[in-house]
Amino acid sequence: MDLSVQFFLTSILLGIGLAMDAFSVSLANGLNEPCMRRRKACGVAGIFAFFQFAMPMLGWVCVATVAQLFGVFEKFIPWIALGLLGFIGGKMLAEGIKRKDEPVCCCEKDGIKLGALIMQGIATSIDALSVGFTIAEYNVWEALLACGLIGLVTFFICFAGIEIGKKAGVKLAGKAGIFGGVILILIGLEIFITSWF
Repeated sequence: MDLSVQFFLTSILLGIGLAMDAFSVSLANGLNEPCMRRRKACGVAGIFAFFQFAMPMLGWVCVATVAQLFGVFEKFIPWIALGLLGFIGGKMLAEGIKRKDEPVCCCEKDGIKLGALIMQGIATSIDALSVGFTIAEYNVWEALLACGLIGLVTFFICFAGIEIGKKAGVKLAGKAGIFGGVILILIGLEIFITSWF
């Protein structure tokens, strides 16, 4: 196993690049739930980190086993991301419009639910499947380590996004849900549009 500085640098830079959509969604989650507890913030960041670890690893497995099947699936990735983020963002936007004049509630029950988080995790990391092609020459331990570093970087970036969003969410009061929903919809559109150009 050749664990050079280049290997670690490449993995960390890949992690930073891949985590940008997850960072934006984490920011929106922090806006939507300004009183999110630190433990929950770690859990949310952990879900994004897990998917950013799992998707490139799955891509690596696909290259090694069912590359042709993955090639057929790859053209649907932008549509899936747009659909998932559009649905979640639209729901957040509708709830934000409905509650825009209400005071900010810090109840955990008003926060993002696990099902929506999993959908966000899949939507923001599905494009990371193709990273499996770029690490195709790695052996299984190198692939696991590279994907682990991507996941670790994602965790810290997403945790920072939540904290920034929480601070802004308190200042924006009832409009934070609207802003967060718009961000999610725009991220979905950005993933979709950039996949074609």
